Amino acid sequence: MHRRRRDSVAFTVVVAVLVLVGAAAMALVVALSGAPGTLALAALLAALPVGPLVGCFMWLDRYEPEPRALLAAGLLWGAFVATAAALVLQVLGMAGGASESDSLSVVAPVTEEVTKGAFLVLLLWWRRHELDGVLDGIVYAGMVGIGFAFTENILYLASAYSGTDGLEGGSAALTVTFIFRCLLSPFAHPLFTAFTGIGVGLAISSSRPLVRRLAPVVGLALAALLHGLWNYSTIQGTFLVVYATLMLPAFLGVVAFAVYRRRSERPLLVEALQDAADRGLLPATDIPWLVDLRARRHARRWALHHGGKQAERGMREYQAAAIELGYLHHRYLRGTAPDDFAVRGQEHVEELRLIRPYISFPGQVVPTR
Repeated sequence: MHRRRRDSVAFTVVVAVLVLVGAAAMALVVALSGAPGTLALAALLAALPVGPLVGCFMWLDRYEPEPRALLAAGLLWGAFVATAAALVLQVLGMAGGASESDSLSVVAPVTEEVTKGAFLVLLLWWRRHELDGVLDGIVYAGMVGIGFAFTENILYLASAYSGTDGLEGGSAALTVTFIFRCLLSPFAHPLFTAFTGIGVGLAISSSRPLVRRLAPVVGLALAALLHGLWNYSTIQGTFLVVYATLMLPAFLGVVAFAVYRRRSERPLLVEALQDAADRGLLPATDIPWLVDLRARRHARRWALHHGGKQAERGMREYQAAAIELGYLHHRYLRGTAPDDFAVRGQEHVEELRLIRPYISFPGQVVPTR
């Protein structure tokens, strides 16, 4: 427990410092990219896809919502740290003799996916207990990709309007860039980084040592490869062909995979919590109110109506602790339990036992203090 707290502090300090440094660097880059009015317009347009994209990943994350602070950290990492680090590495690559074509199709994809994926590596290293599997990896990767795309789109939109990207500039160039980057392909960066997230998730959930070591590397390689093909198509003038034949199918495939994983969460949790109940860790009668999303919402409304805000908060905390226990117990049943499994499991069980006397599910007698 103490080690986990130290790791969490280390993660917070490192990410906070790097975000501040990256934000300062990118603020300077953005400030030099156009007039204040142009930058304000570019930022507004770049922000339009952010809300819907975040909402999609939050929908995937409904069974066990990740800490909002960590999700925000992923967005900030993508927006400032990954963009600044990738820009520095690309400048060094150009200084080392890389051509413009090589920089766009090789150096940029590799550096950008490495710097985005670094956030997931830090999670794997210092906040491993927050990762329960592939779905968590996709969600965190998506947040980083959304943040990266936001800052990058500001630069591209401002450049298009100012006429510094090879186009004539003005509203027409801005509109074309907005359509291609913010309407047709807002999913691009989240999609690329999702492969790294899938690799990290497999490393968490697999019982095979080789998979646990290689999955993140393979995921990163796939992310960089797909990113490179995307960029190369813009050089060759085959963007629409690659978009229709490769990127859109890849996007739909990842979406289908993520939705499948989300739907598999319920039977996974039912099995794990039933086994935990058989071991006396929680009442089996509680399980239907924990694993069904509609039932969970109904239980919270019931608690609020019959016991007020304090009861609703207790119900929410009980459900969250039970789901955490369910995922942890699932990993135990699969043989992939973390080293601190016993300590974490006992913490969840104690939390459940402390809260349970003060909450009731629909149809049960409301407890009194």
